[in-house]
Parts: sequence; structure tokens; C-alpha cells
Amino acid sequence: MADQELSEYVTIISNDGFEFIIKRDAANVAGTIRKMLDPTSNFAEASSGRCATGQFKYALDFPPHFPPLPSCTITRHLQQEHMASTDALVGSGVVIEKLCEYLYYNLKHKDAKDVPDMEIPPNMCLELLVAADYFDV
Repeated sequence: MADQELSEYVTIISNDGFEFIIKRDAANVAGTIRKMLDPTSNFAEASSGRCATGQFKYALDFPPHFPPLPSCTITRHLQQEHMASTDALVGSGVVIEKLCEYLYYNLKHKDAKDVPDMEIPPNMCLELLVAADYFDV
């Protein structure tokens, strides 16, 4: 791969099959994707330029004795459902699309001061938080 020139664009594939073609510079804002695409990493993604998100699971295990927080309905909901993984939510096309939007937003404003907040729908906050943690953004 050392003698092969890297493509300007990469593809991020959600776990429900949507493909997002974004600039490599924007993709490299996310630490996890940057490491996947690093030509010295020997990852398949580095040579193909395609990163599939459906291969990860992010555990949100709550022990049975974990007390619900009275003001946090999301925590109570996750406990009640005994949700072992949020891969269906975090790697979904809707979440990955918003992640890609943020990668471009971050790249555009990386040296700016007083950057306005990016619009994030309240119903996506938990999934985006988990995705941001996984993708290291």
C-alpha cells in the first residue's frame, strides 16, 4: 500500500446497509476511523477505503441492583429493557449520517472561535453520544 496513492474519499457503511461517501480528511476527524484507514495499520479498511460500522457492539450492561435515577427516564428505560447492546441504534444509517455531518462540521470549524452549536435532535442524543464515544470524536 505504500506505493499506492490513497483515495480522497472513503465509504462508511451503517449496520443497516446505507453507504456514506465522505472526504478522507473529514473521516480522519474520528479517531477510530483514522486508525482503521491508516495505511500502516494492516486493517482491511485501509486498503479498501470502506469502514463498516455494523461490526461493533457497544455494551450498556446494568447490574440488577443499579438504582434508576429519578430524573433520567432513558436510564430507567434501558434498565427495564435490559438492553445488552445498542449496535442497532448506534450504527444505524440515521446516526451515521449525523456523525458524518458532524465530521464535516468539525473539519469546517476546526480553527474557528465562537463556533455555533450544531443542531442535534433531542431524540438522537443518547445514540449520538455512544457513537461519538465509539468513534472517538
